[in-house]
Amino acid sequence: MTTTYLAYRIAAADIPAATTRLAREAPAAREIAYWRDHIDKVPDIESFVADRRLFSFAMKAFGLSDMTYAKAFITKVLKDGIAAPAALANKLSDPRYRDFVKTFDFNTYGTVTTSLSAAREGVVERYLRQTLEEKTGERSDGARLALYFQRKAASIASPMSLLADAALFKVARVALDLPDSMVKAPLDTQVAMIKAKLDVASLKDPAKLDGFLKRFCAMNDLASPSTAPAVMLAQGGGGFGMDALMSIARLKTGG
Repeated sequence: MTTTYLAYRIAAADIPAATTRLAREAPAAREIAYWRDHIDKVPDIESFVADRRLFSFAMKAFGLSDMTYAKAFITKVLKDGIAAPAALANKLSDPRYRDFVKTFDFNTYGTVTTSLSAAREGVVERYLRQTLEEKTGERSDGARLALYFQRKAASIASPMSLLADAALFKVARVALDLPDSMVKAPLDTQVAMIKAKLDVASLKDPAKLDGFLKRFCAMNDLASPSTAPAVMLAQGGGGFGMDALMSIARLKTGG
C-alpha cells in the first residue's frame, strides 16, 4: 500500500508532463476542445452561465463543481464584480469565488472578457490541474489535499488564509496536530493556535513547504489505519523499518 507522501510525490514530480498527458485523454480532450472553440464567442454573463458545458468546465477549473447547480447565485456573484469592497465575492470567505470573478470580470472587460488569455488558456490550465488533483484523490485523498496545499501555498499570506479555505485548514490541523474541536473556538483563538505552531511565511520556502507536507502526510497515515506505516510494516509492505516508524512518531509528538 502506498503512503500518502509517496502518492503525493508521484503526482507532484512532473506536473507539466502529467497535465499534458491528461489533456490528451478523453473526456478532458473533448471538453478542452469545446472550451477553446466556444469560450471567446461568449459576450456576457447570461450567455456564459447558460452554456452548460462552458459553465461546468469553468466551475470545475476553480474547484467549484459542487456549486454548478447554483446558477442564480453565481450570476449574482459575477454581476457584482470585485471592484467594490461590498461586492459579494469580496464578502465571501472562500477565495475561490473572487478568483472566479477576477477571471470572468465582465464588468471591467465587457465582451472581450472571454477572449483574454486568463479565460481562454488560464482556465484550461486550472481545469487540468484540478483534474490531476481529483485523479490523485482516487488513490489517496491525503495526497490530493497535499497537492492542493502545494498549489495554494504561494497565496497563503496569514493564518486567516488557512481558516478561509476548508481544505487548507484541514491540512494545517493535521500537520500541526491541532484538535478538530478548535473550529468551535473564537476566530482570534484559532489564529493564535496556528501562529503558535507555524510561521506562515516559511511556506514560501520550497524546502520548508515540502517538510510541512511531509509531516502532514505522515500524520495523515498515522490517523488512517488503512495506510498507516505500522499496518504496512505488519503486512510486510512499504519497506518501513523501526527507525523510520519512530521518526514518524516523533513528528506527532514534536520531538
